[in-house]
Amino acid sequence: MLVLSRKKSEAIQLGDSIQVTVIKVSGDKVRIGIQAPADMLILRRELTPEEAAAIAKPTDKNVDIRAA
Repeated sequence: MLVLSRKKSEAIQLGDSIQVTVIKVSGDKVRIGIQAPADMLILRRELTPEEAAAIAKPTDKNVDIRAA
């Protein structure tokens, strides 16, 4: 595992198309922003496989999973 230190507003680049930016640090919580292609599924690690499958299911409409 690669471990990096970043300060607020600093970012790391993953490949050519993914950028992870530290948005806010508050106590033991870190808020990050992820810029990635729209067709790339990005999930929190704690989601169950069933929840992940439901989110990954193709849909014909735009869905904002941030509200979930």
